[in-house]
Amino acid sequence: MTAEKRKRRLVGVDAARGIALIGMMAIHVLPSITDDIEPTLTWLVFSGVSAALFALLAGVAVAFMTGGPRPPSGSALTASRAALAVRAALITLIGLLLAYVDPPAAIILVYYGAMFLLAIPLLRLSVRALFSIAVGIAILGPVMVHLAQGALPGLDGYDPSLTTVVTDPIASASAVLFTGSFPVIPWMAYVCAGLAIGRLNLRDKVPAVRLLVAGILVALVAWLTSTVLQGPLGGRDQLGAATPWSATELDWFITWGPPPELPTTTWWWLTVLAPYTSTPFEVLHSLGVAAAALGAMLLIGRAAGKFLRPLAAIGSMTLTLYTVHLLVLATGFLADAPWASFIIQTSAAVLFAMVWLRFRAAGPLERGITVASRAARDWVEERLRRRTPR
Repeated sequence: MTAEKRKRRLVGVDAARGIALIGMMAIHVLPSITDDIEPTLTWLVFSGVSAALFALLAGVAVAFMTGGPRPPSGSALTASRAALAVRAALITLIGLLLAYVDPPAAIILVYYGAMFLLAIPLLRLSVRALFSIAVGIAILGPVMVHLAQGALPGLDGYDPSLTTVVTDPIASASAVLFTGSFPVIPWMAYVCAGLAIGRLNLRDKVPAVRLLVAGILVALVAWLTSTVLQGPLGGRDQLGAATPWSATELDWFITWGPPPELPTTTWWWLTVLAPYTSTPFEVLHSLGVAAAALGAMLLIGRAAGKFLRPLAAIGSMTLTLYTVHLLVLATGFLADAPWASFIIQTSAAVLFAMVWLRFRAAGPLERGITVASRAARDWVEERLRRRTPR
């Protein structure tokens, strides 16, 4: 990669993507439970949060692809929407195809593509409007899931495949939007917040500091409020009274989250802060942590960007490396030696990325999708140009 291209990319953003990728790989590969039946440090640090950071950065990427601080208008906006739709379709297709190898991990790409698609109408909104929508979705999205969950058709497994999309499109859509591993209805909060963040001037120090401080405050308030509701205000007792689970089963769910899905036996379930439950408090907490992590990486990138280069390298091609990681998981590679598997996979990812970037500006899959989306953009711009009277 040339020095000019390196300069155009924000090292802190790529490094944050690298952290998200490593976190998801750690969750997929490393143990989540100790011999004493306690959560491991890996689980406590990365569960739910790394995927949330991945989704937040999807929104940032959408902003970068559509003008950054200066969103497009007119024909340029129409062309940008077409390019984003093509990108969303291709990412979704990769996710649907990956389902056939059946890796022992949830696949985020179908949900990722759907979130890209739903972001298309939001491209012209102001930063304030996007943050407001993000907060509204974080609160109301889980409520919609709670209300709709019992009435929706089920899917054999959490994640749809190309086959289920064709044979059972309604169940596949309900899984993507409401009941799957990363339900889009509440998870759009991350994308909206990321889109708002990407509209800021992230090359400036002030937005990075604000992200770090605001993210920490949001995460702390969400955690503290959930703790008070669950403890002194009696939420934990309400869960036990409404749900036919033992105290041990309840503790297990609060620590490790689904499966099964978040119960709907009482509205008090929406006050828990357990990983992958997509409750208002879990979404807001993960959103705060993700924003703080991005802010921290932006600040470190300004002060000591060279130390972030390995993270930034893998963060510049997360789609390629995430896809390869899932394919490796599906083979059962070193399944009985998780730490060896994790070290080998992350080391190989860093080595490949740093070598690849010496010759190309983007990873293989990223490059292909960029070519396709740019072709769609150019085609739409040309059609609109021809229609415009001179």
